Amino acid sequence: MREDDTGMRECIVVGAGAAGMSAALTLGRARRRTLVIDAGQQSNLAASGIGGLLGHDRCPPAEFYAAGCAELTAYPSVEVHRGVVTHGVQEDDGSFAVTFSDGRRERARSMVLAPGMDYRYPRLPGMDERWGNSVFHCPFCHGWEVRDRPMGVLAEGAVGVHGALNLRAWSDRITLLTNGGELTDEQREQLAVGGVGMEERPITGLDGPGAELRAAIFADGGELPIGALLVKTTLYQRSSLARDLGASLTEPDEMLSVEAIKVDAMTRTGVPGLYAAGDAATSVPPSMAAAMASGYLAGAAAAVQLAAGY
Repeated sequence: MREDDTGMRECIVVGAGAAGMSAALTLGRARRRTLVIDAGQQSNLAASGIGGLLGHDRCPPAEFYAAGCAELTAYPSVEVHRGVVTHGVQEDDGSFAVTFSDGRRERARSMVLAPGMDYRYPRLPGMDERWGNSVFHCPFCHGWEVRDRPMGVLAEGAVGVHGALNLRAWSDRITLLTNGGELTDEQREQLAVGGVGMEERPITGLDGPGAELRAAIFADGGELPIGALLVKTTLYQRSSLARDLGASLTEPDEMLSVEAIKVDAMTRTGVPGLYAAGDAATSVPPSMAAAMASGYLAGAAAAVQLAAGY
């Protein structure tokens, strides 16, 4: 890939998920010298398939990313590099510099942050090996595959009630599991009216053959037969990179549990030349379709800025 005389690219894209590759594709088609940094940490790699992405519905995530990377190789101005960015700064001339874990340093006139997010959820025994399949955080991504099974919702308070009532579209056997948390009388009534069961006993783990889910196990030795579990998950930035570069973040709350980079309608962060896309920059439930769309906008916005020369 050609660089200018100073070795500077035109754009660095941090992240090679749906958003990052979409941004890079847009920049490549605009003939912009672009470096994509792939840490190999795409959040949905554990899932057996991508749910709800038109043209790629139920495609294995690894297959999707491999195809995307292959598409990028058709554009000579785009380079994909495996590595982890540990630090980033904006230089006095407005350009951006990133440092990799191996000490390598790269610079660019603009940057797109699309690193994905750190998904944090209760680490009960038996949960990790089922994550992304029979245990999940998004019913629109995974609900179809587990439809008509008895399902649990692991969450407390209003967000648990909302999640349990919403899950009725996929099953008529739903139980809200508060894991020791207590519900208000109003919340109990909402669940009763909606035909949703409830369990307030503490949970000690999940059980089932292999990666399948058979039951939730309570501290008193009791069990609840379920074949799928929706889990409240909070999304945090994977690193301090957004903060290091001066971007502002939202604060996670009970219903929208996302520490997102604040952006405008064109994915601009407010820091000149810095854009953000994908899960890292949305305060609503993440999806592959939304990530690809925001990545396209970020790539287009960066290309327009570069063409204007500022």
